[in-house]
Amino acid sequence: MCGIVGYTGFQDAYDIVINGLRRLEYRGYDSAGIVLEGENNAFDVEKTKGKVDDLVSISSQLKGYAKVGMGHTRWATHGVPSDRNSHPHLSNNGKIAIVHNGIIENYDTIKIMLTDKGFTFKSETDTEVLVNLVQYFMDINSETDFPTAVRYALNEVYGAYAITVMHEDYPGILVVGRLGSPLAIGIGDKEYFIASDASPFVEFTKEAIYLEEGHMATLSLEKGVDIRTIKDNSKIVPEIQELKLNLEQIEKGGYEHFMLKEIFEQPKSIHDTMRGRLLVEEGIIKMAGIWDHLEKFKNANKITIIACGTSWHAGLIGEYLIEEYARIPVEVEYASEFRYRNPIITDKDVVIAISQSGETADTMAALKLAKEKGAFIYGICNVVDSSIARITDAGSYTHAGPEIGVASTKAFTAQLTILSLIALKLGKHNGNLGNAEFMSLIAELNAIPKKIEEVLETTHELTQNIAKDFIGATNFLYLGRGYNYPAALEGALKLKEISYIHAEGYPAAEMKHGPIALIDENMPIVIIAPKKGHYDKIVSNVQEIKARKGKVIAVVNKGDTQVSAMADYVIEIPETSECFSPIVASVPLQLLAYYIAVYRGANVDQPRNLAKSVTVE
Repeated sequence: MCGIVGYTGFQDAYDIVINGLRRLEYRGYDSAGIVLEGENNAFDVEKTKGKVDDLVSISSQLKGYAKVGMGHTRWATHGVPSDRNSHPHLSNNGKIAIVHNGIIENYDTIKIMLTDKGFTFKSETDTEVLVNLVQYFMDINSETDFPTAVRYALNEVYGAYAITVMHEDYPGILVVGRLGSPLAIGIGDKEYFIASDASPFVEFTKEAIYLEEGHMATLSLEKGVDIRTIKDNSKIVPEIQELKLNLEQIEKGGYEHFMLKEIFEQPKSIHDTMRGRLLVEEGIIKMAGIWDHLEKFKNANKITIIACGTSWHAGLIGEYLIEEYARIPVEVEYASEFRYRNPIITDKDVVIAISQSGETADTMAALKLAKEKGAFIYGICNVVDSSIARITDAGSYTHAGPEIGVASTKAFTAQLTILSLIALKLGKHNGNLGNAEFMSLIAELNAIPKKIEEVLETTHELTQNIAKDFIGATNFLYLGRGYNYPAALEGALKLKEISYIHAEGYPAAEMKHGPIALIDENMPIVIIAPKKGHYDKIVSNVQEIKARKGKVIAVVNKGDTQVSAMADYVIEIPETSECFSPIVASVPLQLLAYYIAVYRGANVDQPRNLAKSVTVE
């Protein structure tokens, strides 16, 4: 969601903050702002609706003098995108500035109290309420210092937040805190960095502290980093971690967009996800998180997979995999619904959470509920030391590398790779997978990166040409059966996310239970039709579509004749085991969505209204 950058040190704070905000643009935002500690410690503030480039156009005069500052990219929650709702926000006395990621749920009650005390508000935001609450605690007791007032204020609010706060009377000092939203502290040589993730400061330091849930920190060059619990001010000795991120990973590397780069990185990201885990010659799958807890999985009443968006689609394929090969009952839940429907979860259940960022607010809330009920919690995420990685009992990292494009591509196929490994390992362990079938499946899984390389080579130009014919489309249907039904859902999601074309995914057999009414000569239908798995039924579905003059884009195996003869457009992919076909089939669907969006002039890496890491409910 929102992005936060802060700096105190010896370099030009303006450059650090602006370049940091550019690194965080992938998170999705609608406005941007900056505050610097200026002459006589007075604040210099600029903010605007729009992009970081718009901010630069009104703030370049601030460049070159300040050594302390902070900036923000806002994704609107309370109040429309506008200059006045943009961050930073100042307190009524103008001495305190704040940037905030998250939602203060009880802001209205606090706002009424502060209004009664004479405070006024210029914006519609919950954030302005919080900064004035800090001022209130300093006003009512002159002995309350700045960090203490921030702590008092945070103890009065509930919701989710990551904040950075400055005070004119406390020059050189940044106060930060987090509950639910991520915040990283970069430890440099006579300088400190604050950011929503490590990307804004990766070229300056390899040492970072990931602020824990319910903690706050005061940063100053004079006293260093002082970390305390928000609740009772207990001092915390931080764990300083070495960053594995490098600058090359978060740059485009010659590609027009991050999304295209990440689509082409999938052979490597899948290989990296399997590396050290899938040992084909030895005939084993090594996953410590599963091996150490095999009995928990083996004796589980059921496995519940919770996720949102693309990760939920991965979870649906995980359900098919685990039930087929491990024969353990699986339910897949939207995390946003799970916590509100009083689910039946016991200490005999396993809950698997899937999240690219590891910070998804709905998934975190669902995990906390499952943990309260005694379930064993397993996490699948892409970000080391993320909130989900810390709350879970065990888990697996996907090793996909940073994914900057808002629409997930390589993280999705890496998630499918992890779920495949889990299903096959559990199936082998509990005897449902014989050795011959197990060896065949792991050999086929090991071959997937090469097959995706082939897909990228043979379908890249083809999908560009197909995309040109659908620039003006207003609707799409995506159809698949079995394992490829969730792949159809994911293909539809990719198209609607980045091209803004309405698209829906359906099980192919459900077409005649409603969606067939939509089919005419203007309706494009993408149908995933590999040879393995219900092929004859798919042939019938294509015949039904063509009888109604629908435009068929068919994803088929090389050498296919039946479906290819009926389709208007044909995309060929290598043959693979049915259970792995969604991994291979997803790649041309990603390319198709990408090129349709590019030709429509959409912002592919930063689609409107979307955020990479959804840290609010």
